[in-house]
Formats: sequence, structure tokens, C-alpha cells
Amino acid sequence: MKVPINLASQPFRRDRAMIVASAAVALLLVISLGALVALALSDRAQMADVRGDIARLNRQIQTAQKEQADHEGVLRQPANAEVLERSVFINSLLYRKGISWTRLLADLEKILPPNVRVLNIRPYVTGRNQITLDLMVGSDTGDAVIPLYKALESSPLFGGVFQQSFQPPTQAEPLYRYRFTVNYDQKL
Repeated sequence: MKVPINLASQPFRRDRAMIVASAAVALLLVISLGALVALALSDRAQMADVRGDIARLNRQIQTAQKEQADHEGVLRQPANAEVLERSVFINSLLYRKGISWTRLLADLEKILPPNVRVLNIRPYVTGRNQITLDLMVGSDTGDAVIPLYKALESSPLFGGVFQQSFQPPTQAEPLYRYRFTVNYDQKL
């Protein structure tokens, strides 16, 4: 076994620069770790405020839902059912009464071709408070209704044309008769 005794056999290494650079990188990493920890703690504090707000809003929602369930329970009692049914009926009558015939006919007049006649109009209000028209139109020729369909579809007030029936002319009624439903965008 050979034991090196001469110190000159091992040359001098310059490790000081590497150690200083490693210490500087380590110090930089410790500073960035501290910054990240500080950011995490501040974010956690902000999230605690947000979680508190969400919990408060959820409690308000639950309270409102409980109150609504209590009110609906009162409305569903047999003594109040008649009043509720009557108020729904009166509200539906008011919605129907709110349809302006003058405005409806003026809007139809703007898009109605000259060789098409309106034979019957029956408006009704859907469950979503939208007005739907049940129209019966007549014309001398079968192709005269096509411009009406196009005008209804392109109009901002009308839309959703759905043809329900077609009747060719007879001896008693010399017109081609078309029955269809169309949505009407009149605000109630």
C-alpha cells in the first residue's frame, strides 16, 4: 500500500470560485423560496376571505330557499288553492288583454304580400309569456304564400313559422288556404 506523503503530488485545486457561486445560487434559491411562501400565505388569506363570502352567500341562499318553501307550503294549502288558481287565471287574462291588436295588424300589414289575405288570427300566450299566432291565410294561387313565409322568417318581430294544414280551393271557397303558427315578439 502506497501512502502519499508528498504534498506536491496532489496539485492545488481552485474550488473557491465554485463554492462562492454555489453559495450565491443557494442564497438566491432561499430568497425565492421565501418569496413563494409569502405569496402562498397572502393568497391563502385572500382565499379565506373569499371562502367566507361564499359561505355567507350560501347561508343566504339556503335561508331564501327555506322561506320560498314555506311560502309555497302556505300557497298549497287547500284554503289558498282557490285564490292561487283564480290569480293565475286573472293573470293569464291580463296577458291576453295586453296583446295590442292594432300593433299586431300593423306589423302583419308591413310584411303581407298584396295577393295574400288573412282569414283568421288567434293569438295565445305560451307558458313562457311568449305570443304565438295561429294564422289562417288565403291566396288565389298556391305560390303566393311563399313570400309571406320568407317575410315572416326574416322579420325581427316574427319567427318560427310552422305550417299545420293546407286546403286546396273548392267550389264554396275559391282560395288556397294555409294554416300555420308563428311566434310574435310583441312585448307584453
